[in-house]
Amino acid sequence: MSKPKILVTRRWPGAAEDYVREHYDATINMGERLSKDQLIAAMHEYDGICPSGGDKIDAEVLGTPGARVKIVANFGVGFEHIDVAAAKAAGIVATNTPDVLSDATADIAILLMLMTSRRAYEGEQQVRTGTWRGWGARHLLGQSLDGKVLGLFGMGRIGQSAARKARSAFGMRIAYHSRNRVASEIEQELDATYYPSLEALAEVSDVLSLHAPGGPGTHHAVDAALLKQMKPTSILINTARGTLVDEAALVEALKARTIWAAGLDVFEKEPVVHSGLLDLPNVALLPHLGSATIETRVAMGMRAAHNLDAFFAGQAPPDRIA
Repeated sequence: MSKPKILVTRRWPGAAEDYVREHYDATINMGERLSKDQLIAAMHEYDGICPSGGDKIDAEVLGTPGARVKIVANFGVGFEHIDVAAAKAAGIVATNTPDVLSDATADIAILLMLMTSRRAYEGEQQVRTGTWRGWGARHLLGQSLDGKVLGLFGMGRIGQSAARKARSAFGMRIAYHSRNRVASEIEQELDATYYPSLEALAEVSDVLSLHAPGGPGTHHAVDAALLKQMKPTSILINTARGTLVDEAALVEALKARTIWAAGLDVFEKEPVVHSGLLDLPNVALLPHLGSATIETRVAMGMRAAHNLDAFFAGQAPPDRIA
C-alpha cells in the first residue's frame, strides 16, 4: 500500500522531519512561504498538508473544487490562519499542537518581564554601541518584580505556566481575566484573583501579560484607552498574538511614558514591525521565539505527525479543531 502523500509547508526540526519522511510520502518545502496559488495547487496533489502560522489556509484554499487533501495538521497551537468553519464545510479535518509549547512560551514571557523591568535591552545596547561609561549608582535603575501583581489576560495552559514560574521565582501575586474562570483548585493553587474585565485587570497589574487567543473578539484588546488605565510604572508583555495590541497606540503610550515599558514577541503584521517601535528605548522586541527550543519544536512536529498517524489509521486525531 502506498504511503499517504503529505506536504510540510516549512521545515521542521530534524527528528520530526525525519519521522514524516519515514512514515509518509512527504514533500518538505525548502524555500520561501508558499503562495495562495501554490497552496491551492497542493490541495489537488496531496492527501494532507502541514502548515505553520502565517500560512493562510482560508476558505478559498479549503474550498478548492475536487480537493484531494483530507487533513490539515497544523504545526502550532494557534490556528487563526486556518478557516475552521471552511474546513468543516469542506469535510476536511484540521488539528493543532496544544500542550507541548506552554512552558517554553511562558519562559519567553518571564524573559521579557526581566528585560523590561531591569532595562536589560537598554543596557545591552549601550555595551554594544560603546556608549556605556561605567558603573553608576543611578545608572539604568529598573524595578523589582518581587511581590508585584502579574495580571494575565488569558488563563489557559501558557498563562498558568507563566503564573507558576512568576510565583516561584519572584513571589508575584496573580490576577487574571479570561472568557471563563479557571477551576477553583487552580485559583487556590496559584492564589489567583479573577477580574471580570480586562479594564479592571489593567488597573491593578504591575505587569500585564497577554495569553489570549487571536480573533475578532480580542482584536486590539489593548488600545489607547486601556493603556491609559494602566499604571505609569506598569509593563505590557505580549507572547500571544500581535493583533491583541494596537501597535500605533502602544508607540504613543511608550513615547509619553504612559506605561513603563513593553516586551513583545509577536506583532500585528509579522514579520513587519511597526517602525515606531524600533528606536524606542523602553520596548524589548523578540522575533516570535515563544516555542523556539529544540525540544519544544520537535515535540510540536511529532504532535502534528501523530495527528496524521491517527487520521490515516482511521482513528480520531487527538487534537482535532475541525
